[in-house]
Amino acid sequence: MLVTQSRPRTLKWFHAGPLLYGDWGTSRLYVLGLAFFYTSAETPFYLLAIALLMGAVAWAYTIVCRSFPDGGGVYTAARQLSPTFAVIGATLLLCGYLITVAISVVEALHYFGVKDGPLLVLFAILIITFVGGVNWLGAKSAGTFALIIAFAALAISGIMALMSLPYLPEGFSKIHFDFDRSFWSHWTDFTHIVLALAGVEAVANMTGLMKQPVDREAKRTIWPVFIEVVGLNMIFGVVMVAMFLTIPAIKEAAAPLASATDLTPEAASISNEIKNTAMELIARTAGERALGEMGGIIFGKTAAIVFGLLLLSATNTAVMAMVSVLFAMAQDRELPRPLTKLNYSGVPWIALVVSVVLSIAIVLIERRPEKLAELYIIGVCGAITSTVMSCALNRKLDIGRKSRIAMWALGLFLLAITLTIVVTRPNATIFAGGVVGAVLAFRASRRFITAGAPEPIPEPIQGWLGEVKEMAPLAIDPNKPKIMLAARGRYQSEFAVDLARRRKATLFAIYVRTLRLMDIQPGKAPRIEDDPDAQKALGTTALIAKSAGVPFVPIYVTSADIVGEILDYTVTYGCDTLIMGKSRRSLFARKLEGDVVVQVAESLPDEVALITRSSTTPHLGKTFEVPTQQTESTPEPGPSAQSGPELGQSENGSTEDD
Repeated sequence: MLVTQSRPRTLKWFHAGPLLYGDWGTSRLYVLGLAFFYTSAETPFYLLAIALLMGAVAWAYTIVCRSFPDGGGVYTAARQLSPTFAVIGATLLLCGYLITVAISVVEALHYFGVKDGPLLVLFAILIITFVGGVNWLGAKSAGTFALIIAFAALAISGIMALMSLPYLPEGFSKIHFDFDRSFWSHWTDFTHIVLALAGVEAVANMTGLMKQPVDREAKRTIWPVFIEVVGLNMIFGVVMVAMFLTIPAIKEAAAPLASATDLTPEAASISNEIKNTAMELIARTAGERALGEMGGIIFGKTAAIVFGLLLLSATNTAVMAMVSVLFAMAQDRELPRPLTKLNYSGVPWIALVVSVVLSIAIVLIERRPEKLAELYIIGVCGAITSTVMSCALNRKLDIGRKSRIAMWALGLFLLAITLTIVVTRPNATIFAGGVVGAVLAFRASRRFITAGAPEPIPEPIQGWLGEVKEMAPLAIDPNKPKIMLAARGRYQSEFAVDLARRRKATLFAIYVRTLRLMDIQPGKAPRIEDDPDAQKALGTTALIAKSAGVPFVPIYVTSADIVGEILDYTVTYGCDTLIMGKSRRSLFARKLEGDVVVQVAESLPDEVALITRSSTTPHLGKTFEVPTQQTESTPEPGPSAQSGPELGQSENGSTEDD
């Protein structure tokens, strides 16, 4: 009898909303400054146009979420039509995440007061490396930090909006639209700030964890965030015109700052401040009017620190998302298979290293926000275009006729923006084209190399999975003792089986697999059929238990809550003994995440005895004869049984290439 369980749906809209805001709302911190940099007094008109586009995209993503309730954005939506289309869309998304890391960390340092130069480069490298280290450990505390910072940023933004209200009449009196400029000029300026759409793709990756019904939860997640982002963007857009055009050095520049060539050194310095840290400048100026000069300085610095931390949170999210894209594509063999290798925390460590190295390379090459924004736009817009067009094209999705027509219209509009960027931003085209070309080249070379290769030899019937599933359905005797094994390795299995034999007990063995990734594809949560390490761990115990004549129940669980699952199954099945392995993780990792054994011991009922032993300690009691060919396949003594070394998740949770 094999017991399995999938990840529970625990994400409610008021949890998902702040997570989406941490992605979508972060774009304000550089979009507003760039909008004024490019369009000056016309800024509110462009922000209004972007708001209408954001509304259409938000509506489209309510349909995307409803159509894919088990998780997944562009990669899932496009793959239902064409694997090649899915690879292109996912690679464009990967480009967007790469630039997200770079622009977020650079802008965060600007908000912290670090000027452009070698020091900024050094700090950026250290921060990206630190974020990689946090993700290496699979630190769940990063999610809590993101929520706290998102709420703090939301509060600061609300206070700024209230303080800025007196500037609105002056701002409305100064805004104007230049009708003398050509349509093409206005259109290209509009495409400069389309990166305000950045982050919306994240909501489609959350649906696999959302409470049912996903359709309702997704709408409750998307629309409040949309209203906040668009509403405050419009207020701050008008306020910027009032504030910044009163600065004499800026007022003298008749053209938008991006095209002004006769700026004085003072005007150029202020222009950079607007471009890099517009929200801090708004907070300081509004604060001085409401609280006095010193109060304005303090409020501005406070806002800058909070916004900088929010950008660092976005950096962390982007790294996680990048790893998820690489993992999903490597699982489907669209990228090298080693990218799926997991470390003890359930993190694809090679994909993480690649993500960190590529992000650092981007920062070393380019740090100007306006240039990073150019590279950013093509990835963001390309990925969203692919998602929307895939849904419009897919006749199998339950989308009404009017909604499908509207998605077609939106998709074509987004495609026009993407093609405009391709034509007018050669650097962005070269960047995205190079990454997409590299991925497609690997894909083509893989198919060329494997063409005509013999089929891999199928796994023998008596393989590890066969041993696990061959266990006959067991009627558990309530009068017999029950023992739970939450550790792996042959020594641990022999000890547990011998103890169960001597006590005439039923033996349970639990393997909890956690995968700390954002959901990129639906139905891709690990299954025991695709988890060779779990097969070996449970199969080893099954084989030894069968040789000893001990009743055995294997349990395979996919969950992020290791401690909760062990406690739940131990208590649910009425086990009076729990066997766990001793942690081999570093002291730092245990301090950051907590020691699973200690956490289990703190919550374990008094009537359940806890036995901990090292996986490298041989069992000195009775040993059992098992078939030679199967004994040779048993795993070497290793960590205990799950997604940390205590509970037996392997350091490589993937299979090797055939």
